Amino acid sequence: QVQLVESGGGLAQPGGSLRLSCAASGFTFNMYAMRWFRQAPGKERELVAFISSNGGSANYADSVKGRFTISRDNAKNTVYLQMNSLKPDDTAVYYCNARPWSTNYWGQGTQVTVSS
Repeated sequence: QVQLVESGGGLAQPGGSLRLSCAASGFTFNMYAMRWFRQAPGKERELVAFISSNGGSANYADSVKGRFTISRDNAKNTVYLQMNSLKPDDTAVYYCNARPWSTNYWGQGTQVTVSS
């Protein structure tokens, strides 16, 4: 049974930082790329960041490039999203995503609110 459990969300001030974590289980973590998505109220879910299975390649949405960093620890079956220079537009529920066996799996999401 695939499980993805996000943590680390919360309230941050503009310009602040948060680090999200996603603990994965139920599949061979080091064989699969991982993704972070986000969904703001009234908007579609959007891809924020992607990291390859060995961590050697990463891609970002233009809106977060230079501010967010995705990383992974395959020994801990965990993927991270370091978010710096946060903006109010980053306010959203953030979801971890994995696609083992060509099937989408999602975590429960973690709320990130950026406000002064």
